[in-house]
Amino acid sequence: MDKLIKNIEFSKVLNMENLVSYQEGQVVSRTLAQGKNVSLTLFSFDKGEEISSHSSGGDALVYILDGEAEITIGGEVFNLKKGETIVMPAGIPHALLARERFKMLLVVVFNP
Repeated sequence: MDKLIKNIEFSKVLNMENLVSYQEGQVVSRTLAQGKNVSLTLFSFDKGEEISSHSSGGDALVYILDGEAEITIGGEVFNLKKGETIVMPAGIPHALLARERFKMLLVVVFNP
C-alpha cells in the first residue's frame, strides 16, 4: 500500500517545527501530503520573504509553528504569532509576508 503522507518518519515522535529549516533569503517548503481533497505542507520564510496575493480553490488553514507572520485576506491584514491559526477561505485573495522569519503548517482542504 502506498503511503498517503510522505517526507516524514512514521511511528516516531517528531517536533513539527524542526521538520523545515530556515534558509537565508528563501521560502522553503516540505510537502507532507498532496491529494485531490487535501494538501499538507510545511513552510519556512526568511525575514522579508513573501507569497504575493493569490486565491486557492480550497479553504487554507495556516498554523504558525515559529515566529510571526503578516497574512492579508481579502484586503484585511492579520498578524499571527507562534501557536496561532487562521483560515483563508477558498476564492478570496490572500498573501503572506515575513516581517520576521516564521514557520507554518498549511492545510488546504478542497471540495471533493
